[in-house]
Amino acid sequence: MAATSQVFRVIHGRRFGQILVPAIKCQNCSLSSHPCTNATQPHSFVQRWRHQSRGYRTSPARHTYYLTPPQVNSILKANEYNFKVPEFDGKNLSSIMGFDSNQLPANAPIEDRRSAATCLQTRGMLYGVFDGHAGCACAQALSERLFYYIAVSLLPHETLTELENAVENGRPVHPILQWHKHPNDYFSKEASQLYFSSLRTYWQELLDLSVPGEQPDVAEALVSAFKRLDNDMSLEAQVGDPNAFLHYWMLRVAFSGATACVAHIDGNELHIANTGDGRAILGVQEPDGSFSALTLSNDHNAQNESEVQRVRSEHPLSEAKTVVKQDRLLGLLMPFRAFGDVKFKWSIELQRRVLESGPDQLHENEHAKFIPPNYHTPPYLTAAPEVTRHRLRPQDRFLVLGSDGLWETLHRQEVVRIVGEHLTGVHQQQPVSVGGFKVTLGQMQGLLQERKARISSTFEDQNAATHLIRHAVGSNEFGLVDHERLSKTLSLPEELARMYRDDITIIIVQFNPHVIGGQ
Repeated sequence: MAATSQVFRVIHGRRFGQILVPAIKCQNCSLSSHPCTNATQPHSFVQRWRHQSRGYRTSPARHTYYLTPPQVNSILKANEYNFKVPEFDGKNLSSIMGFDSNQLPANAPIEDRRSAATCLQTRGMLYGVFDGHAGCACAQALSERLFYYIAVSLLPHETLTELENAVENGRPVHPILQWHKHPNDYFSKEASQLYFSSLRTYWQELLDLSVPGEQPDVAEALVSAFKRLDNDMSLEAQVGDPNAFLHYWMLRVAFSGATACVAHIDGNELHIANTGDGRAILGVQEPDGSFSALTLSNDHNAQNESEVQRVRSEHPLSEAKTVVKQDRLLGLLMPFRAFGDVKFKWSIELQRRVLESGPDQLHENEHAKFIPPNYHTPPYLTAAPEVTRHRLRPQDRFLVLGSDGLWETLHRQEVVRIVGEHLTGVHQQQPVSVGGFKVTLGQMQGLLQERKARISSTFEDQNAATHLIRHAVGSNEFGLVDHERLSKTLSLPEELARMYRDDITIIIVQFNPHVIGGQ
């Protein structure tokens, strides 16, 4: 219908490890290397499920390739994107100056996704980082759908009524979102009608529940949108579709999984909704010009004791030793909250029924047949987010959203220092640390000269997210970017890159302190 394309205005611009999913071709192209393909791997399922672990591994047969600085820059900048908020009469009236984003793959294809959009029928902007596992399908679906669910959750009763009447009567409707996407951040054209149908059903229910004159609460809207989309993806996989491609795609979305870290910013109001182990960090500028990190999200994994207690409290005491085992959910899954992952949500009977009625590709998929050990009282997993509200202050200069590939390589304080110095051009010099290494005076002089050279090339990266990725993958033991290290890391073959690091996805939002202070 005409309204579908108007509401979904498309602007093209593994925590499991790798699982055995037959490769299918994207509806947008015929290349088997497209991001939504997923090649079959020869390892056993449990081995692959455990393949993704913290830390680094080495390979005795690794070949070394050297890249020139221009080649390194080409790789680092391939997926960078930036957006500046438009000015009116020479003034920026928004609390947001703009944002930079970038991605660096480790998995082939990359399993991370990102999204950024302006809410057109309410105020505010949305940013999200989605970290997929067991394939990219679930993260891809989130990057296309979640912001629409959030946007309609924020609409007042009167606007929902106008939207439904326009669609019902075939009249033109105003777009809900304006997307800010890199050309590689694609949309699934064949699934758009299905997505629209589920979204419309959701806003019809919101319309029945809402009260004229009342404004939705942002935190409640975020929680409702997260939970409803996860439920819709589950139901779509159960019901299926006459279109064989869509049927198999919905099953891939449901059986894979993804975490989500989303920011909604409206004026001085910042809300973070986090499901999983993505992270949101605020860069705060201190009176002396240095930057400190304010964490706005909690990791939902075994390192979070309150999260471990929450999971255990939802199941019988007889499962206390098995529900969290070896720091993983049921000994398998690292995040304790995620979208998709129906292997941790559906009953065994439901999984078998879907398998029996599913396409032939599903019957040959060992992941689909696999039942987690000690699986007695599902669901074990939830997509419900933890929401944090923060009122922005003039000293709050930027927000960093990152997938866990970033936080595994850099401490949050180092992240805000690198970004803060890059954005302001002011470097807070600290004594050179050698981390317990014995160095000669000549070596120390070399370190100081290297630091001086690094400062002189601060503006080599115009994109702050690219600059941060350069440090994340290229810093040596002294905290300095080492070109040889960068070259070696970026030239690793695809089959080895994932052994050394994870996909990295970053969004950096820069705030306008003058507008924030005035409000």
